[in-house]
Amino acid sequence: MILHPLVPLDGALPGPVLTEIATLYATNHAFFELSGDFPDPGRITVEQVAAALADELSRDGAEVLLARSAGRLVGLATTLAHHPDPASGDPDPWIGLLLIDATAHREGYGRVVAGLVEDRFRAAGRTGLRLAVLDNNPNALAFWESQGYTVLRRAKDREPGRDCAVLRKPLEAP
Repeated sequence: MILHPLVPLDGALPGPVLTEIATLYATNHAFFELSGDFPDPGRITVEQVAAALADELSRDGAEVLLARSAGRLVGLATTLAHHPDPASGDPDPWIGLLLIDATAHREGYGRVVAGLVEDRFRAAGRTGLRLAVLDNNPNALAFWESQGYTVLRRAKDREPGRDCAVLRKPLEAP
């Protein structure tokens, strides 16, 4: 598995890659029904995905990491180098989204991609990693807990104000 950053070219996302990512998003309509991130989760468009990715990448310290296996896009992760609110006092980086092609769920890609993201932050000297899971997504909570994350607290997410659990995993040195 290869994990590499999505890099805009001349300020725009490459068309073929954007189409691949939109296809990945479209396979996950069940997740987007839970999250409410798109008006019609059954019809996610390239333009909506481009706008969502541009919003992610506009944040200081944000990355969108593409996961490929045998050349095929099997997933992506969005990360933040630090909490978006400097007043939070939170020293950890965050995983904002881990999205695996729904046609390949339960094949181990999520575990591998999560591990690669952890390795990137570990190599950068970070000592922990956080994420939030929507309360209406018990499968995601079970996945992250199986990866060694523990619930720190309940909270509302920053912008939509949805109920979620904030989780953390310590990153020990290799």
